[in-house]
Amino acid sequence: MMTRILQNSKWGLLIYFALSSAFSIVAVLLGIFRYQGLLTDFRLWIGYLLLIIIVCTIVGYAVAQRMQRRIDAIHDSMLQVSRGNLSVRIRRTEDPSFARLYYEFNTMVDSVEKKMKLLQKLGEQQVVQLEMTTESAVAEERKRLARDLHDSVSQQLFAIHMSASSLPKVMEVDMERAKLVMDQLIQMSYLAQKQMRGLIAQLRPIELEGKSLAEALDAWFPDYCRHNGLQGTKELDLHEPISEAKEHQMFLIIQEAVANIVKHASAQRVTLKLTERESQYILSINDDGRGFNKQMLKPGSYGLHTMQERAEKLGGQVDIMSTPGVGTTIRVYMPRFEEETKIDGTD
Repeated sequence: MMTRILQNSKWGLLIYFALSSAFSIVAVLLGIFRYQGLLTDFRLWIGYLLLIIIVCTIVGYAVAQRMQRRIDAIHDSMLQVSRGNLSVRIRRTEDPSFARLYYEFNTMVDSVEKKMKLLQKLGEQQVVQLEMTTESAVAEERKRLARDLHDSVSQQLFAIHMSASSLPKVMEVDMERAKLVMDQLIQMSYLAQKQMRGLIAQLRPIELEGKSLAEALDAWFPDYCRHNGLQGTKELDLHEPISEAKEHQMFLIIQEAVANIVKHASAQRVTLKLTERESQYILSINDDGRGFNKQMLKPGSYGLHTMQERAEKLGGQVDIMSTPGVGTTIRVYMPRFEEETKIDGTD
């Protein structure tokens, strides 16, 4: 019975401080009855006061440490949950004051985990559905590009071919006219090149088509770093297949992050790490560039906002750590759940 009372923080504090107060009073009374002339002995009074202060300090420190450990458990668990680790739970305690709080916390995280599973599943379905609905639009865009190629570049090339074919005969007859034909060839080739660049700029290669995320990064990341003067290091620690929706969003986040490094960081090295843990994926992209002051960052910065938006579609979040002159680290936390055949609102 006494053990259960002491495990209750409220009653524990009352009993501990009552005992310390009683000890102090008893000590003073013993001193009064034992020594004659105590009231005039200033040094002895100072000694008793110091003893009382030391005893109360020790008792208070012990109680505070006991309380702090339980508060720290809540804080650490909340921090883990905020970073996407929804598997964390606080171990049960015998202290009734904290037991209720721990129970409510664990119940809340259980509810959040169920809802996040459903949200992630719906997000994956939305991404896949969006890809399917855009296939027809992509087909139409390809037809348009084919028409543009035929109506512009193809006709220009045909005109160049015809002019170039007739040029030798024109040169034999009239050199002045041949020079005019040559000028026309130069202008037509320049126009054809300009039109072709415009059409190419509208095309985006689909790096993930028919590949896993690891295969796409193996093909794309070293090549992109090499063409942009970066020393790239890649480390993937994946054990299970990743869903198509997660792979799609992660790849787009990586592309956006590395493109930002090329545009703004003036970096020499970039490190890409993707780690699979029991309850989350952690993607880290680090560079040794010039960094930036986050307080000076414009609200709604397009690249960073886009990365955050893509992560949030699947219940994840993005942390950005940057120091001017040192570099930048972008870390993406994305929840990972065991594959289930059915996810609904029932237990």
